[in-house]
Amino acid sequence: MDMESPLDCTSTNFEKVALSKFCALSRHLPHDIKIFREPWGNSTVLCIDFERCPHLFPMTPKQNRFIAAAITQLGLTDSVIFRVGNKILGWKRIKLRNEEQEARNEE
Repeated sequence: MDMESPLDCTSTNFEKVALSKFCALSRHLPHDIKIFREPWGNSTVLCIDFERCPHLFPMTPKQNRFIAAAITQLGLTDSVIFRVGNKILGWKRIKLRNEEQEARNEE
């Protein structure tokens, strides 16, 4: 998607571009998973849905590290929900770079 045009600068288009970049950074993830963001309470979480490939969950520690790195790089969210359809299988909180730096400063 070309974000050079001012006509494409909507929150929906920014969301699509961010998720596309996330997918590009997370190429190691199974191709059959569905990745989207959804409201959760007062914030938004990244959802990784294994509905089309439940046999591929749980993910490996290496996959989890790649997801965390991509989320941190793009600043997408601080939480990820892993699910199969409507069933939530897991929740992971991602420490973003600013939080990591603040935590170090407090020590």
